[in-house]
Amino acid sequence: MESFTERVIHIIQRIPSGKVMTYGQIGQLAGSPRGARQVVRILHSSSKKHDLPWHRVINAKGEIGIKAEGAAEHQKAMLESEGIMFTGRNTIDLEAYRHHPEIF
Repeated sequence: MESFTERVIHIIQRIPSGKVMTYGQIGQLAGSPRGARQVVRILHSSSKKHDLPWHRVINAKGEIGIKAEGAAEHQKAMLESEGIMFTGRNTIDLEAYRHHPEIF
């Protein structure tokens, strides 16, 4: 049986270009309905090691959640380069861009 961390990594690796998922959505699909913060920690510690498309993970409001200086702008630029359009400064339309995996 896969661990929660392995399931999270597996889900994030499969988010297609031009789509996003939320931290909570990933946590729920990985087996922890309240696991959004765990997803944040996994992204922080495993993005480079597993070459994860970290920029495709946003918060439940459709906003870029990173607060570090320059990081939000970098994430926004990466998403825009994949065709994602922003409705506000750092907000996207989740109805249009949310990825709904058929099967985990």
